[in-house]
Amino acid sequence: MDLHELRIFSRVAALGSFTQAAEQLGLTKSRVSAAVQRLELQLGTRLLQRTTRQVRLSTDGAQFLARCEELLADAEQLQAMFQGAASGLRGRLRIDLPNALARDLIIPRLPEFLAAHPLLEIGISTSDQRVDLVHEGFDCVLRIGPLAATELIARPLGEMAMCNLASPAYLARHGRPRSLEDLAQHHLVHYAGKLGMQGAGWEYQDGQQTRLHPMRSAIVVNGTDAYQAACVAGLGLIQAPQRGAQLLLDQGLLVAVLPEFTAPPMPVSLLYPHRRQLPARVTACLNWITEVVTPHLAGATGTAQ
Repeated sequence: MDLHELRIFSRVAALGSFTQAAEQLGLTKSRVSAAVQRLELQLGTRLLQRTTRQVRLSTDGAQFLARCEELLADAEQLQAMFQGAASGLRGRLRIDLPNALARDLIIPRLPEFLAAHPLLEIGISTSDQRVDLVHEGFDCVLRIGPLAATELIARPLGEMAMCNLASPAYLARHGRPRSLEDLAQHHLVHYAGKLGMQGAGWEYQDGQQTRLHPMRSAIVVNGTDAYQAACVAGLGLIQAPQRGAQLLLDQGLLVAVLPEFTAPPMPVSLLYPHRRQLPARVTACLNWITEVVTPHLAGATGTAQ
């Protein structure tokens, strides 16, 4: 049984699309389709149910996929055992990173990782929007913020302390807030995953509870760069991770306000698929990202595994 065809089938199953699988694998759609058809012929069963609108696993296909992914991971482990130290890790890695952490921490250190593993090819997505790790074919993602219920494995790395910010020009026009009641005279730059979402408010810790103080907002953004830029432009107050804003604070473009009413720290986590055995290149990447990021976090908990 051809391992390459197993990889193609695994990707089609994960994406539910021959077209998307072909794009990710750098193959033609006809070649992807032919590979799956050959597998089905060898096994004597239909692995995928195809309609004009969707591709989904058959009952036999679901059972085969679980064993297929184990076999692919085992094959990669076996190959790595006999690749001598000189050859090192090889293959492709796809990772998704928050824009600020990619720019400030991870990409500046990437040359050393590639120098240690020159046969690796790395694809990096930088987005503030959450990707579907399995559906979009990522090996791991780094996320800031609370995690929703997921079947993925999460490695907690630590927390990012938060701060409240405003531009000097904004404070000159509206005054410096000194209490929650003062916020009635101010505007908030609202950060939302989807534009148009309601519920702008000032988040703060009250003992063990997190509370939301309603505020007016004149602008909604869905990216961290736009969030900071709107604050610098004097469009309102923001609540952001201290580390990501430190340069703007040092330059005097932003100043801290209401330090006694800050939002709770933001957890930082690495997520990766639930597999019996991770490919060696993925394990190496997870451990390297952990090593790079945790020294910059409060309450760092990430450890190499």
